[in-house]
Amino acid sequence: MSWFDFDWVDAFTDRAFGGNGCAVVHGGASLSDAICMAYVQETSLVECTFTGPSDIADIRVRYFLASREIPFAGHPTIATVAAMRSRGMIDGDSLTLETGAGLVDIRLKGDEIEMTQVAPQFGAEVPADLVASAIGLSADAITSPPQFVSTGLPFCITVLRDHAALRAAKLAEGPLREVAAMAGFSGSDMAEPFLVTLQGATDVGDTFSRLLLAPPSPPEDPFTGSATGAMAAYLWKHGLMEKDSFVAEQGHDMGRPGQATVTRVGPPEAMTGIKVAGSGHVLMRGQVNLPEGN
Repeated sequence: MSWFDFDWVDAFTDRAFGGNGCAVVHGGASLSDAICMAYVQETSLVECTFTGPSDIADIRVRYFLASREIPFAGHPTIATVAAMRSRGMIDGDSLTLETGAGLVDIRLKGDEIEMTQVAPQFGAEVPADLVASAIGLSADAITSPPQFVSTGLPFCITVLRDHAALRAAKLAEGPLREVAAMAGFSGSDMAEPFLVTLQGATDVGDTFSRLLLAPPSPPEDPFTGSATGAMAAYLWKHGLMEKDSFVAEQGHDMGRPGQATVTRVGPPEAMTGIKVAGSGHVLMRGQVNLPEGN
């Protein structure tokens, strides 16, 4: 057993109990997959990160759900950098992270942390009636063809007509597995649709979104940075967002309001990256005693 320093950070918010929480285990990248997943389950958070040295970047970051490791995640990236900054581990106003999805560039802009997600990859379109059945809505609640998009992690981007439809959505696991199969996922891997409306939760926002999750994760994600980047790429590609930079909101109906500024890199037809920026609030810190080598 060994003691590791950790920080619990609320990401995409500047205050306690907002945005999305993530526990950052410093120096934990060498831990086994089983221990990392067990730690996520112990925290009841959606995701946690485990950092370590890198030969190609300033630091290596591993991202875990309760069920598996994933290549990249947005709010844990903001949380990791916020934790490092609070401990005086960052020199200057930029750094590079080694992730499973590639190198991620970070810039510190005042209180905001801006990550540049990789160039979007556009995957399969999914029939609207199948996605609708997976979220308990009628097909006419979906206003644009659902499509898998990834800026490091794939999501089925689904545009809904209004806030009422957004709030009424509920996951149905059977049809959800059919959606996942269309993306080539199998077994425990799921492909939850990222639901978005083209109206903010507040007067400041341009979009308002939800991500419903399948077990063993918590039922809903308060704020999803990786999906926000993928969603923004979808909106720009399909001509649904005129602004080159906009404010994305999520989590308000959960009592955990989160907000990000999203900026396109390159023209809509040839995007080379998506910048997602937000704040992080360190809520607590301490040490955790975890077994190594298991």
